[in-house]
Amino acid sequence: MRCAIFKQVSRFYRKMFQHEEQQKSHYVSISRNEHNISRKNISENALKVLYRLNKQGYEAYLVGGCIRDLLLGKKPKDFDIATNATPEQIQKVFRNCRLIGRRFRLAHIMFGKEIIEVATFRGDHDGQSEQTNISKRSQSGMLLRDNVYGTIEQDAIRRDFTMNALYYNVKDFTIRDYCGGLNDLKNGIIRLIGDPQTRYREDPVRMLRTIRFAAKLNMKIDQATADPIKTLAPLLNNIPSARLFDESLKLLQSGHGYNTYILLKQYQLFEQLFPVIERLFVQNNNGNLEKIIAHVLKNTDYRIENKQRVNPAFLYAAFFWYPIIEQTQINSIESGLQYYDSFSMAINDVLSEQCRIIAIPKRLTNVMSDIWRLQLRMRKREGKRAFAILEHPKFRAAYDLLEMRSSIEKGELLDLAKWWDEFQHVSTERKISMVKQLGKSNKRRIKR
Repeated sequence: MRCAIFKQVSRFYRKMFQHEEQQKSHYVSISRNEHNISRKNISENALKVLYRLNKQGYEAYLVGGCIRDLLLGKKPKDFDIATNATPEQIQKVFRNCRLIGRRFRLAHIMFGKEIIEVATFRGDHDGQSEQTNISKRSQSGMLLRDNVYGTIEQDAIRRDFTMNALYYNVKDFTIRDYCGGLNDLKNGIIRLIGDPQTRYREDPVRMLRTIRFAAKLNMKIDQATADPIKTLAPLLNNIPSARLFDESLKLLQSGHGYNTYILLKQYQLFEQLFPVIERLFVQNNNGNLEKIIAHVLKNTDYRIENKQRVNPAFLYAAFFWYPIIEQTQINSIESGLQYYDSFSMAINDVLSEQCRIIAIPKRLTNVMSDIWRLQLRMRKREGKRAFAILEHPKFRAAYDLLEMRSSIEKGELLDLAKWWDEFQHVSTERKISMVKQLGKSNKRRIKR
């Protein structure tokens, strides 16, 4: 399909590389009859922004992921715009505009629930003081502030991947390509613009984006783009934990979470995000921890594909279940506490360590804690306990984790999961009978 979409585009690149000057710049303009993008597939609100900026005398283009997705025949999640108007000039044109960000100054044009993000063309940093309010880097090379404005050509070079440096001009319906992105898209290649080491140091999250796009689009990572990742992976420690939480959701809840996980491990990025988990992996990758992660990610991908709701709290509850059990055993040996107290301490220990890297919000950690504690409570079903557990707001999520664990651990856990599966679906009379039967079974065990 990708080849069919870009069949006509190919001859433009053959012509382009015949000319030495064009080969240096990689610039090519694709006319309307040579690409598949139609205005009917573009957000009406994005078109309004483009038309109004053009009417005010500014250059304005659709740019980035929306162009990439439209060319691939996919529905874009959002529509971004690049312009030569400054954020302050944009705000004067649109009353429904708010300016956000210090590191990257952006304009958000609000249309109800839809937000059209408008960015001013980025320029290069030559001649800019590193101590000004315009541009600033950290000692590792990471951009802390980047409000240097420039031309569309400079903006293209400042973008991360070649496939994201594509601009759609609503005036004449052409696509502008400054970095060979159309050719890379046609060939299924993820390629960073510029020197990969420098670009990763500017923003280490680009390593995660490389992996995410490779998994999402089923594309290959260019060798030069891939080579520095393992070496530079520790730079993720410099990224704020709140930002890494947002990135982790994009990685694991994009509908391609399992393939993303495999690539994260391959490029040694998973251990930077989840050291609590990674250090418990076994050599043959066949431990219970690896199995439950694969299970929950495949299940999440399936639910997203079928338009079903997913909850990051459940995903993380599955991820950290075995690390918590491991830490519980350590706490029990070292402190001599009862198992439940050691378990509670382990929850705090694991979450405290993990949240220093990925700031999982309290609204999620509270749910995760309920799911984990119910795993212990679900073993004790006598009297009124089973009925109380069934009424717990997080029972269903806890049961799903129990069922997942039983498919991995087998043994008595299979019987426990089967009991709860029946208990939640039968009549009240049958529920009472099931609980009484448990009491009789316990008495027989005691007599023996």
